[in-house]
Amino acid sequence: MPLLHSIVHRLDPTLDGERLTLTAAPVEADSAEPVMESLVSALNDTYNTKPKGWGRFAEEGEHAGPLSVWLKDYLAGEQPFTELATALAERLVSKLQEQLSVSGYLVISHQRQGDTETLFMGLAHQREGIGIDDSHQAVPAAQLNTRQLTLAARINLSQWQSDSPDAQYVSFLKDRGGKKLGEGMAALLGMEEGIDAPAETRTLLKAFSDYVEKEDLDDEASREKTDTLVDYANDQMSRGEPMTLDELSALVDEKQPKAFYEHIRNADYGLSPEIPPDKRTINQFRRFTGRAGGVSISFDSHLLGSSIEYDATQDRLIIKQVPKQLKEQLTKQS
Repeated sequence: MPLLHSIVHRLDPTLDGERLTLTAAPVEADSAEPVMESLVSALNDTYNTKPKGWGRFAEEGEHAGPLSVWLKDYLAGEQPFTELATALAERLVSKLQEQLSVSGYLVISHQRQGDTETLFMGLAHQREGIGIDDSHQAVPAAQLNTRQLTLAARINLSQWQSDSPDAQYVSFLKDRGGKKLGEGMAALLGMEEGIDAPAETRTLLKAFSDYVEKEDLDDEASREKTDTLVDYANDQMSRGEPMTLDELSALVDEKQPKAFYEHIRNADYGLSPEIPPDKRTINQFRRFTGRAGGVSISFDSHLLGSSIEYDATQDRLIIKQVPKQLKEQLTKQS
């Protein structure tokens, strides 16, 4: 992941905890330095695994902000990276000083991976550790905790510049317990939230389950396709990119690469062409299968506790919503 530009500012709360102070770096970091690239890469890896809010820049109204204008000037070569980063840090201080009460280092970077360029911002904290010096003695060694981010955001500059009406190119960390911080981040970025990643991911998995049932696949084929979907989602998460319906459809069924996509469109699930995968929802999605004594059962794990219940004391599986095809067969038999 080549770094094009990077810089590190410091944020500190005042003694009364009511304001933030910014100590801006006078110059850029050396982006060619491997350690700096490793730092930014580690922060991005952490960011990719966290719940996020997604959206795009607000063009007008109360949600609109100056960041999109600053970025246009920067990408046009009319504003240096240091000026952009300092302006962004100053805006963060003004918008979020009531929500932040601990010191940290604000890392801002412009990076390229393949054909995609992004602007990343993350607040990391320093922690005390132990190191060994040249004389083989234990000594205090401060280090940044790259596994924990108080706040972070990323803008997919390539998607933004493509001007796609469906692109959700702005994202930010959205901790379930930090509503005010999330609202402050959205205001800082001047964005309107769009896709609800957990809800969209759940709808996609529901569409997939319906597709598997409609195709009447056997257990092995069903497990194989489920693994394909989960592997694809996890791969996109690790890269910080959304799932695309057409790409997923081609992976789910290589012989009929448009089949799953057409199933989604024909059934009108209301899914966006690109869906940011939600890690928690994906991790809960697996299929339970079993066969014994002439009985074969297979169902998606996320149905357990809702339409399917397991009574461990009685060793009973209770199906609340019997599939239509099975219901018709049972009704005829009775």
